[in-house]
Parts: sequence; structure tokens; C-alpha cells
Amino acid sequence: MPPRSPAPASRRRPTSAASAASTPETGTATAPRHFAVIGAGLAGIACARTLVQAGHRVTVFEKTDRVGGRTATHDSPFGSFDAGAQYFTVRDERFGQALDTVPGVFRPWSANAVRVLDATGRVSAASQPTNEPHWVASPVMDALAQAWAQPLLQAGTLHLNAHVVRIQRDRLDAGQWQVHAESADGAQQVVAGFDGVLLAQPADPARALLDASALKTPLVAAMANVVTAPCWTLMLAFPQAVRPGLTTLGPQWNAARSTHHRIAWLARESSKPKRSSVERWTVQASPAWSHEHLEDDSERVQAKLLKAFGEVTGIRAEPGYVALRRWRYAQTTQPLGESHLWDSKTGIGACGDWCLGHRLEDAFVSGLELALAVTAQFPSPQAAVA
Repeated sequence: MPPRSPAPASRRRPTSAASAASTPETGTATAPRHFAVIGAGLAGIACARTLVQAGHRVTVFEKTDRVGGRTATHDSPFGSFDAGAQYFTVRDERFGQALDTVPGVFRPWSANAVRVLDATGRVSAASQPTNEPHWVASPVMDALAQAWAQPLLQAGTLHLNAHVVRIQRDRLDAGQWQVHAESADGAQQVVAGFDGVLLAQPADPARALLDASALKTPLVAAMANVVTAPCWTLMLAFPQAVRPGLTTLGPQWNAARSTHHRIAWLARESSKPKRSSVERWTVQASPAWSHEHLEDDSERVQAKLLKAFGEVTGIRAEPGYVALRRWRYAQTTQPLGESHLWDSKTGIGACGDWCLGHRLEDAFVSGLELALAVTAQFPSPQAAVA
């Protein structure tokens, strides 16, 4: 069981003011309901598995070919990279309890002492010791979401490569919803019969989907206040560092935050437990620089970040492998301030890390809280194990 860090009182049992105001008191149990969950990141998986455990049916739509959202893993011939989230913490007891259901899928990462670097790569502040463990999923970061999603995949209720482009009232039953989705090859699909639609996406795409669907709901205005920054991520491998007598290149630290105008974070992937020993680095550009160069040519971005990486780490060797990824919605800079959104009148809800912050734990808690709000309105006499 991972040790929990004390959580602020406001974070222990977050509730949504919107759902509290509009959700009726729990009444007698009703027949199981069917909900569409759009997005199979950590928030969507947490939401879906909680609804299934409460006895409801779910159908999850994920537009990519892999679950996990920002826990995305990038594979290379020299080992994997955590292309998105770098680690997670455990502050909410319920998150810790959920982790207990998948023992062996997460391990502590000895990066508690994170360096703070100036623009030239020198340590500008002594790393502050912390009692809060840093955890990573094993053997790759998205292994956690994969483990929790496995029952949904086995049940055939999680659909990959299914990009939802519109939601609307069911033409045969105005009290229900239908979802319009497109597959990777452009094939169209309409799935009907949903009692509610739960958006587990970044705030901007979720709001765009509601706009494209011409739906009038308070969720649209609430999401408009959320601000999420983009991020360019550079991934580098140096296989030459495994030669006899040479174990690492550059600095002796494994993770650092940087004040360099281009780079905000660097991590030595090979320092993470159960990962390949080949020297590998993940470099995340600063929010401001990523925003300024969001639409730049990828080769230009790669060259600039590679130059900055050398300036910060002192590593001038030519990497044996280079990859680049652009995240349009990477880090919440202005969160919603509530754990979720739930419009009980329409049956439309939304969750994601953007509701509370930018941590993976925030995503889990948000998805959990949305599911709890839904089940409070629609208690089911049945129970299941996800």
C-alpha cells in the first residue's frame, strides 16, 4: 500500500457546487442506467469503473488506439519514454485504495530531491527534501490505466479509435442520448440508448464538442474559465552511454525543473524503476515557449529544444534517437475549482484533472467524484466488480 501524504481539508472530499445544487437527494434504487463516457484517460477510466461497480452499464469511447491519456508511453528501440505525466503522488485516500487493487503496477521513483536549475543549467536552489513519495507506473506509465481498463476491454465496453464528433437526443426516445463517432478510417457510427453522457476530456475539446452538438448546458460557461497550457516534449536516447566505463552522460541528478526560457522539466528516464538502462531523457518545454511555438515546424522545434537541452545539461553528444510530441492540452494553469461538473437536468457531466489542477491524482478524483454524483441521482440495486 503506498503511503498517503496528508491532503488539505478542501481536497479530501471534493464536491461540485453545481452538482450539489442540482442533484436531488438519493431516493429508492432504480434500474441500472447506461452511460457514455467519452475519453479513456485516468479520469474516464476512474469514472467508468466506479459506475460499473455501482451496477450501471457504461460504453467508453476513446479516440486514440490506447488508453491512458496524458500517461502516454512512447516506445523506442532503446526503451520507453513517459511522454506525458512524469510521476504521481498519493494525497487522497481513495486514490491509494484504488492503487491497492493493482499491486506491482507502481513503484517509488527516487526523484524526491528535484533540482531547480537556472537558465545555464546550474543548480540555483537546493532541492527541498520531501516526505511525499514520487511514484511511477511499471513497466511504463500508462500501465496503471491499462490495468484499470482491462475489465472494460474484456467486456467489450471500451472502444478504441472511436472519435466522438457529436452528441444529441435520441430520435426514438427524447429522454435518452445518442453518440456519433468516427473510426480511424473515417467510418461513421451512431450509438443510442444512453441515459447520460460524461465527458472525460480536456476542457477545450469537451466544450467544443458541446458547441458542435448545439447543446445548451451550464457546463459550457463553466469550462470557458479553465485555462490549459500546451507542451512540446522532446525525447532523447544515448545508447553510446552503455559502453564499458560509461554509465551516464552529463549531470548526476535525475530530475530537474528549469528556469531556462525553453525548458521547464527534464528527467532521466533510465533512472525510473524497471526501465531500460539505456541513457534516455524526456525534456518538456515551458508553457510560454510551447504556446509561442505551438504551430512551428516540428524540425525547428526539435532543433531549438535540443540546443537548449545541451545548454542545461552540458550533454553535447549526438543522440542516437530523437522523438518529439506536441501536447495541445498539457498542464492546467487555471483549474475549474470544483471536482467535476454534472447537469442533472440533461444528464451531461464532465471530469478531468483540469477540474482540480494538473496532477494524475486530480484526474482520478475528478472521475470518481463525477461517478459518485451520478450514482447519487441514479442508485442501482445491482452491484458489480470492475
